[in-house]
Amino acid sequence: MRLSRYFLPVLKETPADAQIASHRLMLRAGMIRQQAAGIYSWLPMGFKVLRRLEQIVHEEQQRAGHIPLLMPTLQPADLWLESGRYDAYGKELLRIRDRHDRDMLYGPTNEEMITDIFRGYVGSYKALPLTLYHIQWKFRDEVRPRFGVMRGREFLMKDGYNFDLTYEDAMHAYNRHMVSYLRTYERMGLKAIPMRADSGPIGGDDTHEFLVLADTGESEVFYDRAVTDLTLGRREIDWNDRAQLEAIKAEWTTPYARTDETHDEALYTQIPEDRRVKGRGIEVGQIFYFGTKYSEPMGAVVTDESGARVPVHMGSHGIGVSRLVGALIEANHDDKGIIWPESVAPFGAGIVNMKPGDAAVDATCGELYQALTAAGVDPLLDDRDERAGAKFATMELIGLPWRITVGPRGLAEGKVELTCRRTGETEALSPQAAASKLAEIWSAL
Repeated sequence: MRLSRYFLPVLKETPADAQIASHRLMLRAGMIRQQAAGIYSWLPMGFKVLRRLEQIVHEEQQRAGHIPLLMPTLQPADLWLESGRYDAYGKELLRIRDRHDRDMLYGPTNEEMITDIFRGYVGSYKALPLTLYHIQWKFRDEVRPRFGVMRGREFLMKDGYNFDLTYEDAMHAYNRHMVSYLRTYERMGLKAIPMRADSGPIGGDDTHEFLVLADTGESEVFYDRAVTDLTLGRREIDWNDRAQLEAIKAEWTTPYARTDETHDEALYTQIPEDRRVKGRGIEVGQIFYFGTKYSEPMGAVVTDESGARVPVHMGSHGIGVSRLVGALIEANHDDKGIIWPESVAPFGAGIVNMKPGDAAVDATCGELYQALTAAGVDPLLDDRDERAGAKFATMELIGLPWRITVGPRGLAEGKVELTCRRTGETEALSPQAAASKLAEIWSAL
């Protein structure tokens, strides 16, 4: 993509109503545009990041054996009346009446609809275990939307639902989701800590929120510093190995880590004082086990091995995909702009043409563009007729992880400059060496 042909409406001034870094930088970097309170259009660069996050979520869900589908944004109210949530959910539920006077709602979550799908097709324990998920837009009518995509009214969410015969089977699904979420966040370059949490209107006794530590987080959190040193890394996961998944869950949940809603001061003070940390976190996902809360009232039953009809055990598991964009920026920025991790960057590298129209510079930029594209780096070529300072400022604002600067002076010595956005370090390399280095980085992702 050439920047002269791309739609990237960057802003020089910070919008007055943007209170936190992610909101300011997403507006300034031309990623989003507010259309109404808590409702945003995703402009091309923001949309690219969103799609990269979706892809990682899809890959990790399917790696764990979960099956994608797509449910609609609008739901009939009848399903929610069956479960008892239609009146209980409160004013955050956007209720709608269609032209035939039927009560509808814009879905904030999909427990009822997925239960209806399940009961319509599954009648035997032989079809279990089963986990279905989708990535779809949701709407919750927040009384005070703020912080950009961090607390919007319309948001993109991955929500998955497991159906199991027994409590033990359902808890294996719970552990499977926990481990798959840990893998997902690590691939995105995030440290997300599972914390014992409150279930809210979803229901259930077993639930963990995944929180990214940040001063601007909406949740107060209390945790043992030891949990921040944990990592899955590249360890092999056998998704059918119950003991392995239970052990990984215990590894992450044994150290104390709770939100303010479930904080236990007596337990907290048992941690060595130098490891006690009180801070704030951004919720980016949550997993729930709620048993037969929906299957019993909605008749989602199967025949077990003895021939008895039993309600299935269920859980639901969400990842805030659009919210993750904001969380990533909160965790990765400086006073110049965004600093994207390679795995989620809208473009892997920026190529800055310092003298458009110079035959040698244009040719080298073109060769670098082709080489990086072939290596899967997905470069952005700044071929605009702008001064160097403006080009560098744009690259720093939009946060591409690497920048290759191509100018006539460097080319006279056979060199280009390769700059790392995160560290600011620059090295002079041949064009081929610069392309090879980035290709090697991307091959390791």
